[in-house]
Amino acid sequence: MPARDEVPSTVRRSDDKAERTWEKTYDSALDSYDGDGARARRTAYASLKHTHEKVGDHWEPKEHSDSDNGWGPSDEQAARGGRDSDSTAGGDRPTAGGVDANASKEHLYSVAQRLDVPGRSSMNKDELVSAIEKANDRETRSAREKK
Repeated sequence: MPARDEVPSTVRRSDDKAERTWEKTYDSALDSYDGDGARARRTAYASLKHTHEKVGDHWEPKEHSDSDNGWGPSDEQAARGGRDSDSTAGGDRPTAGGVDANASKEHLYSVAQRLDVPGRSSMNKDELVSAIEKANDRETRSAREKK
């Protein structure tokens, strides 16, 4: 299974379901896209973003209930996946970096609280998404440097 050697560190630090989702999607996409590893990697992340969100240096399962968005794509890029007709398969469009941009402002605020994002109480939803993405990047860099 080629995916075993390709799993990103943020996914390795996550639960088993996140790792299995990433690996199975990566392997399937690798077969579908004739060995195009970059496209398979983007597809694996898009799949993971349907059930997990990035919090700090790892991925956590999304909470699912009928009262909120729950499971589903985290951002427009994940929603579109590799279904575009262009040759980049969506690689040029921005993402929210694993932040569940479709979550409620209250949920984003609670994630920002956990990550100790300064100024979060005065931020709108888009600002919270951006601040969480930056905090996640810092946490990931820090975790990688500890190795």
